Amino acid sequence: MATAAEQWVLVEMVQALYEAPAYHLILEGILILWIIRLLFSKTYKLQERSDLTVKEKEELIEEWQPEPLVPPISKDHPALNYNIVSGPPSHNIVVNGKKCVNFASFNFLGLLDNPRVKAAALASLKKYGVGTCGPRGFYGTFDVHLDLEDRLAKFMKTEEAIIYSYGFATIASAIPAYSKRGDIVFVDRAACFAIQKGLQASRSDIKLFKHNDMTDLERLLKEQEMEDQKNPRKARVTRRFIVAEGLYMNTGTICPLPELVKLKYKYKARIFLEESLSFGVLGEHGRGVTEHFGISIDDIDLISANMENSLASIGGFCCGRSFVIDHQRLSGQGYCFSASLPPLLAAAAMEALNIMEENPGIFSVLKEKCKRIHKALQGISGLKVVGESLSPAFHLQLKDSTGSREKDVKLLQEIVNHCMDRSIALTQARYLEKEEKCLPPPSIRVVVTVEQTDEELERAAHTIKEVAQAVLL
Repeated sequence: MATAAEQWVLVEMVQALYEAPAYHLILEGILILWIIRLLFSKTYKLQERSDLTVKEKEELIEEWQPEPLVPPISKDHPALNYNIVSGPPSHNIVVNGKKCVNFASFNFLGLLDNPRVKAAALASLKKYGVGTCGPRGFYGTFDVHLDLEDRLAKFMKTEEAIIYSYGFATIASAIPAYSKRGDIVFVDRAACFAIQKGLQASRSDIKLFKHNDMTDLERLLKEQEMEDQKNPRKARVTRRFIVAEGLYMNTGTICPLPELVKLKYKYKARIFLEESLSFGVLGEHGRGVTEHFGISIDDIDLISANMENSLASIGGFCCGRSFVIDHQRLSGQGYCFSASLPPLLAAAAMEALNIMEENPGIFSVLKEKCKRIHKALQGISGLKVVGESLSPAFHLQLKDSTGSREKDVKLLQEIVNHCMDRSIALTQARYLEKEEKCLPPPSIRVVVTVEQTDEELERAAHTIKEVAQAVLL
């Protein structure tokens, strides 16, 4: 019975072979021959070569020069010739043994050497020790961490907050936690280096718009909208983000947040706001650029800031809705893999936050001092002031470049050195020139704090003007 069935199948196969079109048979024949060739052919061919003698090998080895591990660096490079600070970099700073008024450190609210902050840190040091020796998920979560996160969330009027042990890593970890390959990020050309590293880690499609130019941003958003209409299936799974700074580190200018929010809703994008300079500076209570413009915190998808400026501590935080923040606890690399913030620094940040809440008038004092020195520095020979009058960190750039970045840097450094000799501590803005996406021009950064007196502000402005005139004219 089985044999008859097999014969019948064979007859059907032969019949199907006769009935198949010719091109079909030719194609199958070619495929069979190609498979046979692949099975019996060698996967590689031995290349003919002539053996070298021992002497020839030695000559080749002697001639070979390895590529340098790092590019050559001049011994005069600023990174190799840094200034040495003795004591706390507070109102007055001792640099290379010389006492100066500090116009270089981001101690905006003067809390770095505050007795209450130091007492809170010392009490925490005695209770918890120096560090944590573990990430948050591996016995690195202390009660003081949870208290600080709760306080930050309440202060910023958000559902939840998360803290990082390194300020730079905060936004650099937050961006790739949400934006992945295939997503689109619209970012200001003046974005700080931490944002740039976060974008690089995300591997997203980056679209740069001109600094604070909402017309240019809308142009890019419209172009993307047209692309989405061509491929609606892809558009449904592509996320769009707008990344901006409250106060830009590289320019000292404030972002036009109301216009950004309008574009967010018009083109269905998410806003990430980096507020390291604006937190503890802008707004009636120091809550940043959202409070400054009267924008609801719910209109911003994620706010990031470091605690190394106004709070005079270390680390950073992100705040927003609970489901947004909780995702970082699983995906934020700086949170998951770095040792958690030392408890003494968390306690210091919390006490600094207490002082901010108890003394809201401190922010108007800082604003007035910023306006005062900004006005006093107008009309400097050869230099221009770059930045908002309400920014505590702004820049002095050359009005006319020499045409060489190296020469511009040397001229500005000469001004800094002469000011240091006259007890005014300034610094140049430093950049990784080969890494920056849009390298800013060389500049001297001026930082204002509430501790500086009106007399010191006037003296600093007068000194800078005199020195600039002597160096540049």
